Amino acid sequence: MAAVEEPKPVEKRRALGRGLDSLLPSGPRMVPPPIAAPVPAAAPVRSAEIEARPESDIVQPIPLDRIDENPYQTRRSFDPAALEELAESIKASGLAQPVVVRPGANSRYVLVLGERRCRAAKLAGKTSVPAIVRQLGNEQAAEMTIVENLQRQDLNCLEQAEAFARLSREFNLTQEQIGQRTGVSRESVANYIRLLKLPPSVLDLVGQGQLGFSEARVLLEAMAYLEPNGVEALAATAVAEGFTVKDLKQRVEHLANPQANRPEPRVEKALDPNVKAAQMELERLLGTRVRISDRNGKGRIVIEYRNLNDFDRVLELLGQH
Repeated sequence: MAAVEEPKPVEKRRALGRGLDSLLPSGPRMVPPPIAAPVPAAAPVRSAEIEARPESDIVQPIPLDRIDENPYQTRRSFDPAALEELAESIKASGLAQPVVVRPGANSRYVLVLGERRCRAAKLAGKTSVPAIVRQLGNEQAAEMTIVENLQRQDLNCLEQAEAFARLSREFNLTQEQIGQRTGVSRESVANYIRLLKLPPSVLDLVGQGQLGFSEARVLLEAMAYLEPNGVEALAATAVAEGFTVKDLKQRVEHLANPQANRPEPRVEKALDPNVKAAQMELERLLGTRVRISDRNGKGRIVIEYRNLNDFDRVLELLGQH
């Protein structure tokens, strides 16, 4: 069986278009009123230069109750302890990094980046958060969400697989295009998406963190030899008994080649002709089965009997001889 391929380290690539780096906020950008640089009197600042300042640098407070959930959020769970810790930090020092939203319907906004920050701000009792408003399409918003999650590196492998599959399904992107836009190799994208072929209960164990990427890859190989319920049973056993990846691989290797792990059949040593003749003579005299094992002139004689009467008969015959 081929060795389990671990996901390759994320290698940062330049995104398409303007580049996602230019769209992702790298820290707080509360912009003070611009201070005009000294200029000669003969060269006044033109209005066009003022209008050209990037809109993305402007941070404004937006009420939390006007921000709708991110439809492209792939993260399933948020650590309650980590949220509480962030909430305490927000109470003490405010929100260090603004969230990113895009305009929605009816004067509302749709969250793009910063769901943890919004949740923690609510826990901290805040009614609004500093936000950057971006004019983004669905595809670009989805890319930014997934890239932010990947950069945090705490998505489990099921969340990553679903994120890549969604880019493919909703925007008809190839695995190569997904890799280019998210900074992940095409091979890693393919490996993650293949995990979604596992039975639902196995995916639940992966989503709960009870099975990791490597275990899931081995279970995926087991699907060539087992029905879905068999794969589910193997996954449950792996969790219950604390299988290592090596343990799980051995189980699947046995499925692939059942004969490989069977013990070699014992080959009976040929009996010496003289010993064989003595064995047959004893069987004739005693009227029962006799076995003689001989090793270099030493061994034992085993005489079988069927019941107590037969035992007495054999002893009587031995006494006569």
